[in-house]
Amino acid sequence: MNMHRPLLVAALAAAAGLSLAPVGPARAATTPTANANQLEGNPVPGVCMLSREAVFAQSKVGQAASERLRQLATQQQSLLENQRKPLDADIQAFQQKSSTLTEAQRQQQGQALQQRMQSFQAQANELDQRIQLTRSKVMQQIGEQAQPIVASSYASHHCGLLLNRDAVLGGNATNDLTGDVVRGLDGRITSLNFNLEPAPAAPAK
Repeated sequence: MNMHRPLLVAALAAAAGLSLAPVGPARAATTPTANANQLEGNPVPGVCMLSREAVFAQSKVGQAASERLRQLATQQQSLLENQRKPLDADIQAFQQKSSTLTEAQRQQQGQALQQRMQSFQAQANELDQRIQLTRSKVMQQIGEQAQPIVASSYASHHCGLLLNRDAVLGGNATNDLTGDVVRGLDGRITSLNFNLEPAPAAPAK
């Protein structure tokens, strides 16, 4: 019987990945990449750009939310790790004495361990779901706070079209609203108070 230790990769990746883009230098919020600079060209009147990823990653509230979610995920992971230690010990003990057991005993004890492993993995998957749900809700709240700032910046720059900066391969960044939105959001809100969302309810059978 090949016993595999359950992993928390999904939960850990979610905990580490709240920020939608890495936090870079301050000018990253207002200028495109070096490759885009080579394709800068002339400004297009009425065409503006915005990086929501940079707004979330570089604003104070986005960074605070990232740290809060990491803390919550780490707490829950520690609880899971405490449950995994005795399970690992029992798996090791089973493997060591397996050759001394009868076939019926090996099957019975192996199935019991398998059920415990599946239960542990289900808890890890549930944690992953809770982190993702929380992340989505927090990003929505930040987006709602940023929306009037985006609208104001859009109007002040006399925009007629707003593009996602992260999907633009090149162009003039004169009307990049990202820096304005980050500064406006920092002046509006710097933190959010939240806990992990509950696990989604199982579908009714």
